[in-house]
Amino acid sequence: MTVDKILVVGKDPEAQHLVRPYAAQVYAADETEDVRHIAERVEPDLIVFDAAISPPRIEAITQILQDINSDTPVIVIRSEQDKHHAETLKELGALDVLFGYADTERLGVILKRLTEGPTDSDDQYYVEDCPAAVSIVGKSRAMQDTIRMIRLVANSACNPILIVGETGTGKELAAQAVHLIRHGSERDFVAVNCAALTATLLESELFGHVKGAFTGAERDKTGLLEAAGCGTIFLDEISEMQPELQAKLLRVLQEKTFRKVGGREEIRCKATIVVSSNRNLLKDVEAGTFRRDLYYRLSICPIALAPLRCHTRREDILLLAEFFIQNSAICPEKKGRIKGLTKLAAEMLLRHPWPGNVRELRNVIDRAILLEASDRIGTTTLILNPDAPAAPSPTDAAASALNDFSLEKAEKELVKKAMQEAGWQKTRAASLLGITRATLYSKLKQYNILEPADTPHAAQPA
Repeated sequence: MTVDKILVVGKDPEAQHLVRPYAAQVYAADETEDVRHIAERVEPDLIVFDAAISPPRIEAITQILQDINSDTPVIVIRSEQDKHHAETLKELGALDVLFGYADTERLGVILKRLTEGPTDSDDQYYVEDCPAAVSIVGKSRAMQDTIRMIRLVANSACNPILIVGETGTGKELAAQAVHLIRHGSERDFVAVNCAALTATLLESELFGHVKGAFTGAERDKTGLLEAAGCGTIFLDEISEMQPELQAKLLRVLQEKTFRKVGGREEIRCKATIVVSSNRNLLKDVEAGTFRRDLYYRLSICPIALAPLRCHTRREDILLLAEFFIQNSAICPEKKGRIKGLTKLAAEMLLRHPWPGNVRELRNVIDRAILLEASDRIGTTTLILNPDAPAAPSPTDAAASALNDFSLEKAEKELVKKAMQEAGWQKTRAASLLGITRATLYSKLKQYNILEPADTPHAAQPA
């Protein structure tokens, strides 16, 4: 979906990069008067404030827009740490708030609702009870059960909360949903990946430290357990936490207090603690790598996310694929051109076991959008295993083209296919590929693609 004109207020080029795939024209302004002049002259369809624009200035500019009778919708970008300001910003006149410059999918959803208006199809991707601010796509029975459990746990006093599921199933989205239902957007959501840090660094990140606690501790540091305040702290991949830290976390869960590294003061932990694991923690307990007492303290009422290969979630595969096709920003010039999947491609997705789950499916769709020249993704561009050749399906001869995959080979096949579909008319083939005639000539020469001698020439000039 594309709007005609978007005005970006602020100097950060990332804000312009974020909106560019959705706009035919992007304008930029930094000074308040510039905003007034551009709004009066070009009448933008949307105004986006970058993360550096202060709330008082946003309020001043929205007042100017009201003075010139402009009803242009406003979106404000903020950092993850500013989530508690969302309601305040909406009170100042913002239609919605994006947290970070990478939230392209949510921007796409907002703009789709803005340009198409409220329709029954707006909620085609979501379970009815899914929190509006969290894009947990899926309407299968498994997803309905998951959303029901998320609401049940979030509306209780359960703390800590355990979320389990394979890699790529959406555990952090589930944690965000719990947070929004329990605390709303005015409280902080703090996430930390336990697998990404050494035991020493993770301890300092979680609990903080006092000056002089260890070499390099030149000042006091506030830990994430304290920084989360009365909001939520999300500990991703808790199974990777070292045993000595597991013991300290257990004490926090039991006593609701902790000490900074090197400190003596007991600090009250007020946050909801949500943890996740992509492993079977009970098996880790039996193997001696995870504390039994911590496991039973965590597993009060676990929220389980089913993998895509599960029979109760298989129907979400094509729904997710459609969502990614409609909202992908991987190839801006193809935005809106690709309408969906061919029947064979859809069957190919349903047959795949999806070991990487939703994350893998998103990557597959993004890759296909990059390579596809037509208006529907087919089997030749639906590359499921780019690093390891897959055996071709007997019902899908085109899958044999996936063996020995490389970007160069894929591009050559793509250009050749476009020329064949265009009847070797170069203008039409360039249009199918979304490139200029000059670029097409270069590719034809690079890959030595020649028109067959027996090709019947069309009446129109190439």
